[in-house]
Amino acid sequence: MSDTADRYDATHIQVLEGLEAMRKRPGMYIGSTGERGLHQMVFEVADRAVNEALAGRANSVEITLTPDGRVCVADDGPGLPMEPTADDGNLILEALLTQMHAREEPGGRHVVNVTRFGIGPCVANALSSRLTAEVRRDGVRWIQEYAHGVAIAPPGATGPATGSRTAISFLPDPAVFGTAECSFTVLAARFRELAFLNRGLDISLTDERPREASRSERFRFPSGARDFVTFLDAQAGDPVHPDVIGFEREVPHMAGTVEIALRWCDSRTERVRTFANSRPTPEGGTHAVGFRDGLAAAVNAYARERGLLTAADPDLGTDRIGGGLTAVVSVKLDRPEFRGATHGALSGTTVRACVAEAVREHLGGWLKGHPEQAAAVVGRIVA
Repeated sequence: MSDTADRYDATHIQVLEGLEAMRKRPGMYIGSTGERGLHQMVFEVADRAVNEALAGRANSVEITLTPDGRVCVADDGPGLPMEPTADDGNLILEALLTQMHAREEPGGRHVVNVTRFGIGPCVANALSSRLTAEVRRDGVRWIQEYAHGVAIAPPGATGPATGSRTAISFLPDPAVFGTAECSFTVLAARFRELAFLNRGLDISLTDERPREASRSERFRFPSGARDFVTFLDAQAGDPVHPDVIGFEREVPHMAGTVEIALRWCDSRTERVRTFANSRPTPEGGTHAVGFRDGLAAAVNAYARERGLLTAADPDLGTDRIGGGLTAVVSVKLDRPEFRGATHGALSGTTVRACVAEAVREHLGGWLKGHPEQAAAVVGRIVA
């Protein structure tokens, strides 16, 4: 053993806390120091604003990519209260920007997880060369600025204000991210997804960075998952039936709601997207299995009632039924259970049974109530 190893003691231990730890090991908090990490920073800041809108305290959320490289996230809610917290006496604004606010998991059905990390705006503050927070509340405009996560001055009232608003703009630190830039396309995909999954949510994304022309998209979808299916079908074949089949149901037994929309198109490709509490579940899970159980039960029951399958014929498998299918399966649970740290798959046997029963009942009723469209769908599958 070397002399250096013999001298190993407490002086060799470095304890990092708070924002210092984030700057030292940014990948641990946002996943990477490239484009993907930048997007996570945007989502961490947008998380609070989106939930303000879903709670009814704000009408809309605006995200802007500015010409100087900043990202600004604003909502037209009542503005953050300019009051001290009960814990340490810091103003609520300062606590939001300097302390980790990871939610206790699992969260309730009414809380949207914009990002998988759930750390809060403090990570954007730590990893930005400059951050500015603006609050308009009770007729007063408040401003606070930070440099590399350190407050330049306490929050200060800068004069009167009209309306109410909370806006956080940050300039990602080039020493951390190099030349990486946010992708309008990637940000738009996630915010569009959130608007599909949460009726009434109004989000706009604007890119003002130097290009031929600025671009902006607004995401608001009153029909929810039905609109999502129509969007996914845009590049698919012609629909086998014109209607998008959809429903939303409260299911007390699984302490949550299920929303499902689906349609078959004239192709063999299956497009099924699943979500739990507005979080994508790319590995599926019990809600995805329950959806296929209910789908198979409804289609096979209809096919046998109409004589499209005889007693000697085996049931139609989910692979055949899924050919050409576009579907969105979204559950929102008070106590969601996930498999693995990345939350890529939902678990819970109750969810499977509840989703299957809801799909079987609604799709079965639709097939019986729309005989011409049902004959086109099931006849195609059987053939």
